[in-house]
Amino acid sequence: MSTFNFNGGNITNSHIGDHGHVVNNGTDSATVLRLAEQLVDRMRGEYPTLVPQAQVIQGELVRAGEEGRAVNRGRVRAALETITIGVGAGTGGLALIEQLKHALGL
Repeated sequence: MSTFNFNGGNITNSHIGDHGHVVNNGTDSATVLRLAEQLVDRMRGEYPTLVPQAQVIQGELVRAGEEGRAVNRGRVRAALETITIGVGAGTGGLALIEQLKHALGL
């Protein structure tokens, strides 16, 4: 299991890939958290039924940072996939999803 620390350590320009391999992608932890917050806000305005899934993502990122543990990538991936199915193509929500996937290496 790899650690994706949002709290004390800065993972600037990196995400943790398979087998703990660090991959440079240009996204820091503050940006990832901001994207998750924007996704929650976007879902509130456009797709209220998907707000709980967006909150799952945001909550997992925050808790992982607070607990100093790895992000549960499966939980985040499942929530992102559920949202992806529910949002329309070409929407701002879909763009945020893609940015989060890229930032987390999903």
